[in-house]
Amino acid sequence: MQLGRICFVLLCCAALQAQTPAPAKSKSTAAAPASRNPATLGQLMKGILYPNSNVIFFAQGDNPADVPPAKDPATAVNPLASSYGKWEAVENSSLALVEAANLLTVPGRKCSNGRAVPIANADWPKLVQGLRNAGMTAYKAAQAKDQDKILDAADAMTTACANCHDKYREKPTLADRCK
Repeated sequence: MQLGRICFVLLCCAALQAQTPAPAKSKSTAAAPASRNPATLGQLMKGILYPNSNVIFFAQGDNPADVPPAKDPATAVNPLASSYGKWEAVENSSLALVEAANLLTVPGRKCSNGRAVPIANADWPKLVQGLRNAGMTAYKAAQAKDQDKILDAADAMTTACANCHDKYREKPTLADRCK
């Protein structure tokens, strides 16, 4: 009787082993992991830098405190009219630009044309620092709720953007960008 139980257990183990999937492939043959930075430089510009810069540029001529809340501020697409609107939106957009500068230095990020973002170029860190500095200037101006200081911040933003665009974006063809 004991021998029957042992045989039964061994048969069950053998059956389970036969159903167990093969071990995973080695790292060299495994599928490549998803990119840690799926957005291209152009997508970062369109999704983070452009809309947040526009919040700062708006504050040059219009007082953010005067922006009425949206019908439903929780779902507002205009940050200035959202639940976190007015000057707080300018503060948040300024800090988003400062933080986005970090995304411009992530290794492996590509430009829209497939070229690598030129993070190894000597001027790239300086250009990115210009964006950080402009974002912090805008943040301090927004904290002070000072439109005169926002004018200076917007000028710093324009300069930071133009410095990079003149070197890496304003090219005759898309293929020439990020060189």
